[in-house]
Amino acid sequence: MAKLSRRAFTLGLGALGLGSLLPLGCTASRPPPGAPLPSGGDFLLTNAYLLTMDPELGDIPGGSVLVRQGQILAVGRGLTAPGVPVLDAGGKLVLPGLVDTHWHMWNTLLRSFAGTQKTEGYFPTIAAFGKNMRPGDLYQGTRLAAAEALACGITTVHNYCHNVRSFEHAAADLQALRDTGLRARWSFGWPQGLAPEQGLDLEGLGRLHSDWTAHANGGLISLGMAWPGIQRMGGRAPEPLYREELRFARERKLPISVHASSQRGATGQIGEFARQGLLGPDMQIIHALFATEDEIQAMADAGTAVSVSPRSEMRIGYGLPRFLAFLRKGVKLGLSIDTTVLTGNANLFDVMKTARDVENARAESEFEWTGRQLLELGTLGGARSLGLDGRIGSLTPGKRADLIAVSTQQVNMGVAPDPVNLVIEAAQPGNIDMVIVEGRILKHAGVLTALSPEQIVSEASGALEQLRARTQWR
Repeated sequence: MAKLSRRAFTLGLGALGLGSLLPLGCTASRPPPGAPLPSGGDFLLTNAYLLTMDPELGDIPGGSVLVRQGQILAVGRGLTAPGVPVLDAGGKLVLPGLVDTHWHMWNTLLRSFAGTQKTEGYFPTIAAFGKNMRPGDLYQGTRLAAAEALACGITTVHNYCHNVRSFEHAAADLQALRDTGLRARWSFGWPQGLAPEQGLDLEGLGRLHSDWTAHANGGLISLGMAWPGIQRMGGRAPEPLYREELRFARERKLPISVHASSQRGATGQIGEFARQGLLGPDMQIIHALFATEDEIQAMADAGTAVSVSPRSEMRIGYGLPRFLAFLRKGVKLGLSIDTTVLTGNANLFDVMKTARDVENARAESEFEWTGRQLLELGTLGGARSLGLDGRIGSLTPGKRADLIAVSTQQVNMGVAPDPVNLVIEAAQPGNIDMVIVEGRILKHAGVLTALSPEQIVSEASGALEQLRARTQWR
C-alpha cells in the first residue's frame, strides 16, 4: 500500500478525531491544556515488523494491523481496508504495549527523593510527605506518572495506591488515570501512617465499588484492593481485622494485592498465608524475594500471581530478586516499576534487561534467559498475571488495540539483525514513536498527543513546593 502524503495522513487522522491533536509533521507541537483524549477509531497500520507475542502468529516482517473501534480486527501481510486511514509504520517494530504490574504512582511527586541515610530513606520519606498530601497532590503525582508511562510505552499499569487518606483522595487519583487514557487496575489502599490495629476504609472502598462505572473510564480502569497484609508497619494486625478485609474484597470479586516476603526479615509471610488458606487466584504477591520453595509451590498450586520490581528491590537493598524460580513452577509473573522515588524513572525496557542480567549472573551463564522470554514477560506475561491476557498482551485479532511502535531509525537502534534482542537491549523510551491504547493514539512521532508535558511538570512542581512547605521535613 502506498505511503500517504503528510496532507493525506493528517486528513485521515481527522476522520479518527485526531486532526486537531496531531498538526502537520507532529514534531514539536503540544496540545492545548485540557485537550480531550483522542477517540478510538478505525485505522490500518502498515509496513511494520510485527512482534505479535502471539504463539501462533509469531513475528511478521512487513506486517499490518487493522484496528476498528479500539479492537484488533486483523493481523497479517497485505491487509487492505478501503476508506480506512492508513498509518505507515515503515522502519518500526510494532509490539503489544508494555504492562506494569505494581506501581505506587502517587509518590512520583517525590521522584528520586529517598535520602542517603536511614532516617531519610524511602519509607520515612513517603510517610512524612504522604501524611500531608491533599487530594490534588495525589492527582499531580499520578498524572505525572501516567504521562511518563505513556512516554515509555507502558499502556497498562497496576496503580497500587497506598495513600488513600479519604474518598476525595481516591477520586483524585483515579481522575488522573482517566485524564491520561491509560489502561489500569487501581487498587484501593491504606493511608500512610496507619496503625496495625486500624483497617482499610472498607466503607470508602464499598462506595467506590457501588458506583464504579463513574470511575472506570469506559472499562479501561478496574478496581482492586491493596491489602496491607498480616504484618504491617508497626506490628501485626488482629486476625478478625485482616480476615474481614479479605472477605470484603472476595465477596465483591475484587483482586487482592499484598507485599510479602520482601526482605530476609519477612521470610515465612507467604507460608502463613498458605497455612491460613488466604492464597488464591485472585491474589497477587508483590516482591516475594525470600519465598521458600514450598511457598513458591503453594502459590503455583493456588494460582496466585507474583510481581517483581528488580530495580527498586536492589536499590533499596532487599536483595537479589528471582524470576525463573517462579516461572519454572508455573507461577504467573509480572514486572513492575514500583516507585520512582527509588528507581528515578519508569523505563520498563531497563526493568526487563535488569531481570535478564540478574538471572544470567546468578546462573553464571550468558544463555539462562532469552530476549524473547523477557519480552513476553513484559507484555503477555504481565497481562496474564493481572488476569487481562484475554484482552491485551499480544497482537491477536479480537484483543483490544494496545500497541507501541519502536523506531529503528535512531543511532542507538541501528542496525537491527535481531529485533527482539534490540528491543530488550537497545531500546529506550526516546525510541518509541507511537503509543496506542484502546485504539487511541496517545503518542505519535515521539510526542504525546493529548497531554502537555510542560504543563504537567510545572503543576507537579508547584504541588511539591507547597507540600514541602507544609511538611517541613526535608
